[in-house]
Amino acid sequence: MITVNNVSLRYGGRKLFEDVNLKFTPGNCYGVIGANGAGKSTFLKILAGDVEPNTGDVAMAPNLRMSVLKQDHYAFDECEVLQTVIRGNARLYEIMQEKDALYAKPDFSDEDGIRASELEGEFADMNGWEAESEASSLLQGLGIGTDLHYKTVGELNGEQKVKVLLAQALFGKPDVLILDEPTNHLDLKAITWLENFLSDFEGTVIVVSHDRHFLNMVCTQICDVDFGKIKLYVGNYDFWYESSQLALQMAKDQNKKKEEKIKELQDFVARFSANASKSKQATSRKKLLDKITLDDIQPSSRKYPFVGFKPEREVGNDVLVVEDLSKTIDGVKVLDNISFRVDREDKIAFVGDEISISTLFKILMGELEPDSGSFKWGVTTSQAYFPKDNNEFFDGCDLSLVDWLRQYSEEKSESYLRGFLGRMLFSGEEALKKASVLSGGEKVRCMLSKMMLSSANVLILDQPTNHLDLESITAVNNGLIDFKSIILFACHDHQFAETVANRVIEVSPENFVDKKCTYDEYLEGK
Repeated sequence: MITVNNVSLRYGGRKLFEDVNLKFTPGNCYGVIGANGAGKSTFLKILAGDVEPNTGDVAMAPNLRMSVLKQDHYAFDECEVLQTVIRGNARLYEIMQEKDALYAKPDFSDEDGIRASELEGEFADMNGWEAESEASSLLQGLGIGTDLHYKTVGELNGEQKVKVLLAQALFGKPDVLILDEPTNHLDLKAITWLENFLSDFEGTVIVVSHDRHFLNMVCTQICDVDFGKIKLYVGNYDFWYESSQLALQMAKDQNKKKEEKIKELQDFVARFSANASKSKQATSRKKLLDKITLDDIQPSSRKYPFVGFKPEREVGNDVLVVEDLSKTIDGVKVLDNISFRVDREDKIAFVGDEISISTLFKILMGELEPDSGSFKWGVTTSQAYFPKDNNEFFDGCDLSLVDWLRQYSEEKSESYLRGFLGRMLFSGEEALKKASVLSGGEKVRCMLSKMMLSSANVLILDQPTNHLDLESITAVNNGLIDFKSIILFACHDHQFAETVANRVIEVSPENFVDKKCTYDEYLEGK
């Protein structure tokens, strides 16, 4: 168990949180959520002992071992991959090093023998003889093959390094796992493996993630950083989100009888209790959910941008026909005779090779010429495009956000543009910021604003959730669910793809698959 006692933290005059009192218990996975800048990662650093709070303390039993996902991807470049994973248990690694040094001595003494015997006993107690096989199993589960286990970490690419550091954190059955964005740069197979690993994990997991599907699959409780406080709520992310929205609705409708509110809450809890994910956790979670009262759910202070796309005209029967498109980039064929037809009701998730998908989207938008083949848009279609790399729209741009957006709007008035920006969380002085100084997430919100102003009836989006926080991802997701026309998109967010797509097209240099199905049905087929 980890106990947080009266913890407060301020940076200068800014309060992140104060008087935090929490208990984290074994067998639970806690998802830490909060707006950007609320202090989620800082809170994890306090739990890990890397940051000292202004007041209070964090207590953990001395016989428990905590493991933290390292963020420095270059720290182990000189180390062998397998040994880097074993370093996740620092004491075991020390014993192995000391043993090897003793046995390598040319003048091995009686005292050395006694010390070696002590080390061997501790080594056996820590399952040291299984260390290499466990490390290898973790690496293979995450997609790092045995051919890489004896290379140095520096020889791996960035995505492989992330997996090695994650295996290091998971190694040796720690009692407490602290994970900050563990799914970043992981492929779908590795994320699924991690979800299963954490669902079977018997210790305590505390995790920050922007992946809603991941939080829904692994979390038994949500740790919400809001209002300068940190509070625990039973359930996964979807339960927290919908309960906070229910609380807002109840707060707005003060005249509704308490009995009606209680019935609404009971119906809500019953629905989520029946769908508690992961059989190992479902029974205990259902018991906790069933105990929730009106006072246990609270509205959130989070601000969600407004994302809504309204096509100016309805699309006709002819939308898009693609025939035998091929393209080679830098000597590598990324598209090989691709053919498909888009129909009126299609919301298509493109999966597979990211370069192939981005190239296809650029060809469809006229930014690249195919080497061979053709495509034709229907005469009733109009397209709005969200490119994966949007820096060209902002780099060196000296315009304010109001003037930046004015370029793409038929309505030029200041009040209209400020109102539009306000709905996208650029209010007051924020609307006068220079476009060149925006963060990644702010650029995405601006690009979405540009798309909304176009009133297009076909949306093409290449990784629109990159750089966004959970609130903005949820808003974009809901906006696309409500869109009544055609969408072609690529996105790493599982829940986003599952809730938007009714068709999946897999594109890679070697493969092309086209299925009328949901994203989950596509995954089941694989």
